[in-house]
Amino acid sequence: MLGLSQQQMADLIGVTYQQAHKYERGINRISAGRLHEIALVLGVPVGYFFEGLESQRSPELSARQRMCLELARNFTAIQNEKHQEALSQMARALAAEA
Repeated sequence: MLGLSQQQMADLIGVTYQQAHKYERGINRISAGRLHEIALVLGVPVGYFFEGLESQRSPELSARQRMCLELARNFTAIQNEKHQEALSQMARALAAEA
């Protein structure tokens, strides 16, 4: 819409023509930082690239899934590696009983 060639766009965002072509064709993913840079060059907000996408709500988690997520978060918050290992061994032992 701005009348830029792929080469001009590539130069503006600091990538090769080939890389810009791969971005355009969807062959390579665009990182968040690169997307921000592209938005700046084009003079649009980053949200411009997401207009028209329907916002889909994540499916509700079951009580078991919530418990697993909470367990994982709490486990990673344990600073002491020996405590993490002890908890891991306890979980393996309890799982073997089932």
